[in-house]
Amino acid sequence: MDRSDEPVRQGTEGDGIETSRVQPPKSGIIWLASYPKSGNTWTRTFLHNLAKVKAGEDGAQSINTMNRYTVWDIAKPYYQEVLGYEPDDSHRDQIAAARLEVQRRLADALEGLIFAKTHAALIMNRGQPTINYSVTSGAVYVIRNPLDVAISFAYHMGRPVDDAIEIMGIRGIESPLAEIAVYEAYGSWSENVLSWTRKPHHAIYVMRYEDMLAHPIETFGALARHLLQDATPRELADAIERSSFEQLQSQEEATGFVERPKEAKRFFREGRAGQWKAILTSAQIERIVKDHGQQMARFGYHPDQLEK
Repeated sequence: MDRSDEPVRQGTEGDGIETSRVQPPKSGIIWLASYPKSGNTWTRTFLHNLAKVKAGEDGAQSINTMNRYTVWDIAKPYYQEVLGYEPDDSHRDQIAAARLEVQRRLADALEGLIFAKTHAALIMNRGQPTINYSVTSGAVYVIRNPLDVAISFAYHMGRPVDDAIEIMGIRGIESPLAEIAVYEAYGSWSENVLSWTRKPHHAIYVMRYEDMLAHPIETFGALARHLLQDATPRELADAIERSSFEQLQSQEEATGFVERPKEAKRFFREGRAGQWKAILTSAQIERIVKDHGQQMARFGYHPDQLEK
């Protein structure tokens, strides 16, 4: 795959979505995209809480009612409606072929903009695009250091870190089908990242997980402005506080989380950066850098950059 070595920093925009450069979009899907375990749920929680704050509603957004303002385009009922039967693992070609129609129906079902979670790479899968450009208005892409992603992804799957590292390096890889969801074409970590960030684009906002942690006001504030959300400093601070990792952990402990896979004891585990320094072996670090060094360097994740 052709890989760019152009540096990309938090708050830049990536390539891939065709939209007007004259006026902000008024309808269509805005994708909340990321490789798994990179901050997607945190981002969705913030957007929900910002909407609640602006509407004058008290209390943090429940993590189990995240479908209030966002959808997940791989929910199995959508595909059953389009295909006329409940798809299983033998129907991956049919799922790929139905994906654009599912996304079109989601966009048509509601007026205005709709946020949709995805872990899909912006690629062709089984001869079909993973994203329907004709109903897409933009995207937010969240990226996290793959050295930390490997640890969280392993825990999420209930598998050894070496397994997660291997999976992260496989181009074109697809997720398993679940009881309530069809598969997604993740691709490798590098493939996923590059597909959404290859070139700067006004319609794609790129932000780093590490900046969300270290500079929440600046990072989430820039996100709100990109999405044309006119939040006051107080509204922004309240939304960030309601979306804190401690808040998410507390909710999961009290009520559970519907998106937690059965293999994981917790969905919200650590929520910090730099775990890899104490957990990964030198061989594991070398393998990740070998597989993803070029894309890591674009975002300041290469160990040589972090040690400076």
